[in-house]
Amino acid sequence: MITPDFLTRGSKIALVAPARKISREEVAFAVKWIEEKGFVAVYDDRLFAEYHQLAGGDDFRAGVLQDYLDRDDIDAILCARGGYGTIRIVDKLDFTKFAKHPKWIVGYSDVTVLHAKMQQLGYQSIHGTMAINFEKNTKEALDSLYEALTNPSFRAKREHSPLVNKSSNNVNSQMITGKKDFSIPLRFSRNDMVVGGNLSVLYSMLGSDLFPETDGKILFIEDLDEYLYHIDRMMMGLKRAGKLANLKALLVGAFTDMHDNAIPFGMTAKEIIFEKVKEYGYPVIWDYPAGHIEDNRAIIFG
Repeated sequence: MITPDFLTRGSKIALVAPARKISREEVAFAVKWIEEKGFVAVYDDRLFAEYHQLAGGDDFRAGVLQDYLDRDDIDAILCARGGYGTIRIVDKLDFTKFAKHPKWIVGYSDVTVLHAKMQQLGYQSIHGTMAINFEKNTKEALDSLYEALTNPSFRAKREHSPLVNKSSNNVNSQMITGKKDFSIPLRFSRNDMVVGGNLSVLYSMLGSDLFPETDGKILFIEDLDEYLYHIDRMMMGLKRAGKLANLKALLVGAFTDMHDNAIPFGMTAKEIIFEKVKEYGYPVIWDYPAGHIEDNRAIIFG
């Protein structure tokens, strides 16, 4: 995988809204943070365009993103927010000029589409917080984004993750499960690749050329505001498509604000996920601090 150049003082970060619309007030804190870190925030009135729920029509949003993908003076693209809409424009984008000057693409949730495109093309990207969230993000989340953008030695970290073996049916937080008995802490190498993103968005790409290759990879998943039976449906879809059988590990982020029906589904999100993968025997890392939470820490995909 190709690693874009890491940022230094004076590097330019473009703010782009590839999906839902956003206001000046909602990006103000992020712009301030960018400037305080010694970078230059690049955006114009196009960032605040409106077309119903979206930040402009499909061709308009694609055109704005294309502009920043092509520009040699842009070092990173920070997505302003998610929502829905990136899948509508990804096939309109041309990455020919981007390949001559790769840059970091940063975001999560709906931006999973762009991460998948980066993985398809062979570039690393950053699953991390977006401009709309900066004001409420934890210091650790913002520090991790800064480190991911600037530090070639950056590694995503998870403190206090004890290991247990597969014989335990407990899926409480801070637990890693696997078929083998682990006598030493689980370690990954720099050759191990993380792919994935938002489960709902991944599910929407299932069967297309954008769905990431998962065999031998660490698959990361997270989600927000879903019914539990939807989580079951999506995990069943990935399982039946063969996307879960040969992972190096499953990295489970936040599953926030889950819903249930009047007649309960009968399992939590963790129990649903564990049921689908426990037969495979690879490690499952629970409660990784990433996703739709304030402590949304950066992960370098690819």
